[in-house]
Amino acid sequence: MDRPQGYRLASYGDLINDGPRTGAYVAALRQAIRPGSVVLDIGAGTGIFSLLSAQVGAGRVHAVEPHDAICVATAIARANGYADRITFHQALSTEIDLPDRADVIVSDLRGVLPLLQQHVPAIADARRRHLARGGRLIPQQDTIWAALVESPEQYRRFERPWGTNDFGLDMRAGHPLVVNTWRRVNLDAERLLVEPQRWATLDYRTVDSPHVDAKLSWTAGRPGTAHGVLAWFDTELLDGIGFSNAPGKPELIYGQAFFPLQEPVHLSAGEQVIVRMAAN
Repeated sequence: MDRPQGYRLASYGDLINDGPRTGAYVAALRQAIRPGSVVLDIGAGTGIFSLLSAQVGAGRVHAVEPHDAICVATAIARANGYADRITFHQALSTEIDLPDRADVIVSDLRGVLPLLQQHVPAIADARRRHLARGGRLIPQQDTIWAALVESPEQYRRFERPWGTNDFGLDMRAGHPLVVNTWRRVNLDAERLLVEPQRWATLDYRTVDSPHVDAKLSWTAGRPGTAHGVLAWFDTELLDGIGFSNAPGKPELIYGQAFFPLQEPVHLSAGEQVIVRMAAN
């Protein structure tokens, strides 16, 4: 299994400083952990979830992180008096075996969307091999949404210099390749041309396949120009605890994913659009 790319150290700080995200995880850990619980923290980074788990009463925490950020996590655990309760594993969770199964498995292996790299296979493997009977997964479910959006500013980043440029050059050969990529953005809700549709629900208590493939159908609620499809997720960490990076919600570290169309499409109110979206 390929090793996922690691964050820069400063980026771990940005994740911790994301109040809605980290606050929701704190609430979920407090609800799930009992005195003496065994906790597995997958993708521990600099160890924030491991430290918080120890703080709320976990008896043993296994912090798993393949990158060198784990060295900083080890130093922080010593500085806070938790080194005796946190065992650090510089590895992938698929590479380790634990002496005891975990009562709680906590992770945030998502990128902008939960379909990043080996996220789903890693969680499925951890559930099968490391979770105790009756144990809790945090998060337990993510729902991915999508909608057509009007955003000429974002589309311009794909169009120039391939469609138009200041040099009189025909660079259109690059355009089909560029528009088959995506960018992280933060868009307002008024950019939506349609009501969001659910693309996929990833229930980590049961999911095994990382593949998602669905046709989405929208009816334009107003006239406008569709420049792309915007995707985001709502997470359910535990029952009643979660957050969303949807447009119109408080801005989170994840942003949203903007997938440009091959060409902008002009829509009238009431027109129907069908898009197939797949992630393999």
